[in-house]
Amino acid sequence: MSRWKELPGELHPQVTQLIVELRKLKDRGELSTRQLATKTGYSPRSWVRYLNGRSLPPPEAVQALARLGGQDPARLLVLHEIAAAQWARGRTPAAPDTPATPGTAPVLPEDQPTPPKPYGRWLRIAVVAQTLALVVSVSVALVLAVQLAKARSAAEGDSVDMVVGTSPDPASVLPALYTCRPERSDGRWYAGHSRTQDAVVAYGDTGPTVIEAQCLLRRADVSPGDVDGIFGPLTQRAVKRFQLRYDLTADGVIGPLTWRALRGAAPR
Repeated sequence: MSRWKELPGELHPQVTQLIVELRKLKDRGELSTRQLATKTGYSPRSWVRYLNGRSLPPPEAVQALARLGGQDPARLLVLHEIAAAQWARGRTPAAPDTPATPGTAPVLPEDQPTPPKPYGRWLRIAVVAQTLALVVSVSVALVLAVQLAKARSAAEGDSVDMVVGTSPDPASVLPALYTCRPERSDGRWYAGHSRTQDAVVAYGDTGPTVIEAQCLLRRADVSPGDVDGIFGPLTQRAVKRFQLRYDLTADGVIGPLTWRALRGAAPR
């Protein structure tokens, strides 16, 4: 079991409760921060910050750790939502009343001097600004996603051809698409973009390994949408469907077992 550092005293109890639960899951699974990074997609340095109270983990990280620990993530996500609200406030609850020393008059709350908070106002301003920026970013992303989906639908029509990446209309704004060239070699399928057998690919990743996975999903008749090298919601949904088909853990993350199944070898 890990020898944990004491959490910062200024953390709100509800934030502390969330971190303690996450520490228990890590200890239960006997996982190092490097193993957590491999299995969740968040770096070892990020997990060190999360588990020592220096940074609040995103809900996706909480959900991923809950699943690794074999726990229903719903309860932890509720704890995370409460902790996030307290984290955004940047305040800790008032300390309990201290018993008065015999022979002295108790200090009433209104008599207590208010300690100076030189950074409190700027902290609140920074939190509000970050929240507003996040809301604007999400709104813009949703609008662009809707427009992109409409453009893709218009471009693809009813085509179900396995070969993608035809030259787009110069006036279009569609992302680059790639051609799948599935070939069987030594009993395994390869699509011409990566020959990896064990790379961990998850939501948000981009590049040749994502293209390879999308091509192999298409070969298995599980459409990930466009073969664009972006591991987005459609690709994640396709990976989960494929994993269910092969009796794998349907976590939407492509690891060695999923690669083995994609390339045509039966999983262990």
